[in-house]
Amino acid sequence: MTISAGPAPNARRILPILEWLPDYRREWLAADVLAGLALWAVMVPEGMAYAGIVGVPPIMGLYTIVPPLVAYALLGSSRLLVVGPDTATGLISAVTVGAIAAQGTGAFNALTSTLAILIGTFFLLFGVLRMGWVATFIPTPVMRGFIEGLVFVTIAGQVPHLLGINGASGDFFTKLWFVLQHLGDASLAPVLTGVLSLTAMLSLRHFAPRIPAALVVAMVATVLVRLLGGEATGIHMVGDLPSGLPRMALPVFDLATLQALVPGALAIVLVGYAEALGGAKAAAQDDDVIDPNQELIAHGPANILSGLFGGFLVVGSLSKTSVAIAAGARTQIANLVAAVFCFLTLVLLTPLFRGMPYPALGAIVIAAMLHLTNTGYLRTLFVRNRWEFVISLIVIAGELTLGVLQGVALGVVLSLLLLIYRTSHPDVAVLGQLPGTEAYRSVQRHPEAVTFPGLLIWRAGGDLFFASIGHFNDELKAALAASRPPTKHVLLDAGSVNLLDTSACDALLKCILQLQRQGMTFAFARVRDNVKERMRLGGIEAAVGPVHFYERVTDGVRAWQKLDDADGLVRSM
Repeated sequence: MTISAGPAPNARRILPILEWLPDYRREWLAADVLAGLALWAVMVPEGMAYAGIVGVPPIMGLYTIVPPLVAYALLGSSRLLVVGPDTATGLISAVTVGAIAAQGTGAFNALTSTLAILIGTFFLLFGVLRMGWVATFIPTPVMRGFIEGLVFVTIAGQVPHLLGINGASGDFFTKLWFVLQHLGDASLAPVLTGVLSLTAMLSLRHFAPRIPAALVVAMVATVLVRLLGGEATGIHMVGDLPSGLPRMALPVFDLATLQALVPGALAIVLVGYAEALGGAKAAAQDDDVIDPNQELIAHGPANILSGLFGGFLVVGSLSKTSVAIAAGARTQIANLVAAVFCFLTLVLLTPLFRGMPYPALGAIVIAAMLHLTNTGYLRTLFVRNRWEFVISLIVIAGELTLGVLQGVALGVVLSLLLLIYRTSHPDVAVLGQLPGTEAYRSVQRHPEAVTFPGLLIWRAGGDLFFASIGHFNDELKAALAASRPPTKHVLLDAGSVNLLDTSACDALLKCILQLQRQGMTFAFARVRDNVKERMRLGGIEAAVGPVHFYERVTDGVRAWQKLDDADGLVRSM
């Protein structure tokens, strides 16, 4: 049964929650509530831990949870994405604020909240300007590589919690080497707790997927460790959590300070947007539509409210979204439930998390990240496109060695370079007629295609502009040089040409005039109206003659055959 309603289109556009809430099914509620409880069990201690990464007091981690969850639930286009503190962007925040204030000071804490507000302002501004199109320049192989790399980075950061040893800062390999060096420092009790918790998480997900594994493992681990003696066993606990409602925190409106924060804020927006969009797409169901512009807008108030209430930055979180999915979340109702319980935790429930063991928390996060990995995609990509496979691997390697921001930036740059190469090297080809049809295909791919002596049918293969016309002319001249018997007439199939700029038009005219001086004639087939107008203005139509523009390749071939037959008759007389 569904809850029906009919919100106005404008309201649905402003608040995407109204798009799916009227069709909400009551049978989803139990799953969303349990998923919200699982998120609650993970986000409270994670918020405290990530506060340490950002360099602020643990209580600010709790202040960061509730406002963003509510804001995104109302404004986000994803039904399952969870926003919250993040490792990669948290490190950028710490470095950015640390350049102008010392950690542990009130100024550092205030600037951290100010940075969150500035980040939210940029998110909102870019969303209003509808700059979500930038996401189209992040192709799927780059995004998949980003997700796979982030899985490794996140797991490397959680392994120390799993084993009960101290962690290290740095890239993935630095963290991994540190763990390997300190394996001897691991105690039996935390290792058993972490390994058993991870095994339980994976087993419950496989054999009982409807059970909220994260919540069950967290509760059982907390109770068992407490019965066995708590921290006396050598297992680190979350410890006491301060209680109290968040206070409004006014941002620091100092122009020089804001200018110092802008570069870090923009870097966080780039990384956070990539991660959020990747998480939203990874969590999307078959009928979900992820709106990149709306994702930017939703992250605006989420960060602004977090900063105003004394928290720090938030972005769409892959690990937390995985926890929600693994716990059976169906909609953003799970996030609202988590927000309610996190709010109650601030006021009443902090003692419940005092005994939660860090190894169990690490196991929950690791299991969630393993749920996101998809090595099968990389294997398929290797077969489908080797270049894109290499780019995906470079993104992963860049994240593991250089950092998350650098890895994504490297992938985007390489993808843009590949795009430039592809557009500047159109798929030109010599065409032949498939036997018994009027279809013309590349003779390289279709050896059975029939060619015509003295006629070269040439496919443009894409738009002709300043960067591609050189390749087009070079390949055409090479094909003419290799044609046997020598070509007398060139028929250009321009069906794939949607653009002909001034540079290409001038270069093409020059090429045509050269061929005409060599005794060849030139004609066009399937020329679009806008391209033909460009040719008229550029002098190409006058050079080849208006009658040598044909609607179909077949028409151009028949016209050549008639002309060739007439020439043969004249020569025989």
